[in-house]
Amino acid sequence: MTNSLLNNRGFLYGDALFETVKILDGKILFLEDHYFRLMSSMRILRMEIPMNFTMEFFESEILNEVKKEQLETSARARMTVYRKDGGFYLPDNNAIDYVISVSKIEKPIYEIENTTYEVDIFKDFYVSKQLISTLKSTNKIVQITGSIYAKENALDNCILLNEDKNVVEVLNGNIFMLKDKTLTTPPVSEGCLNGIMRKQIIALAKTIDDLTFTESNISPFDLQKADEIFITNVIKGIQPITKYRKKEFETSLAKSLISKLNVKIRLS
Repeated sequence: MTNSLLNNRGFLYGDALFETVKILDGKILFLEDHYFRLMSSMRILRMEIPMNFTMEFFESEILNEVKKEQLETSARARMTVYRKDGGFYLPDNNAIDYVISVSKIEKPIYEIENTTYEVDIFKDFYVSKQLISTLKSTNKIVQITGSIYAKENALDNCILLNEDKNVVEVLNGNIFMLKDKTLTTPPVSEGCLNGIMRKQIIALAKTIDDLTFTESNISPFDLQKADEIFITNVIKGIQPITKYRKKEFETSLAKSLISKLNVKIRLS
């Protein structure tokens, strides 16, 4: 083990946040949303935000790493922000540092693959119904154990519940349910991630004339009555769920929204 890890608060206590962005043609998609979510999260965790940590700084630091790896055409980048070394549960100070990692994305444009995507509910652990659950912190043990459970049971993903047994999200993104032309997603107050792609899809859904949108509680039983269910995150865009237990689902709204999303990106 390196000495840097021995004292790193992100490693020792999960005292860290991260922001994963998608780069397309040398541009960070949804830059402002990512930056302001990170700033808000840092304030909530009482981290000290340096004066030079502007949106332009955030953008340039990420794009410089992307350029070094020659991945300007299409990449994913993760900035992990952690409180500097010192202290135990109580930190010596609230100053921060950060590290950026970059990797290639094979399919730059958002698209939906016509493949079976099966999910079920993960019941071993629950997401807490509180503000801290909505942040992209490095405390992801529920998602890790849920991912292992999914692999052991030949599932593509798992649905996470909160202590009220309401649907919160999936292992790697937010969840939306379509029933009788009403699109529903759990409110952030249920403990779900305040997702960047969630925000984009909500905005696009509100532009569809014959579609009603609502943020409301969803029960596992509601899912079995749905016409369509899909997952959102900034890397994949939209991933339709095609099977939950014995129920199979349509994918038409997901396909329509992904087309609108790609148009929005091209115009921005």
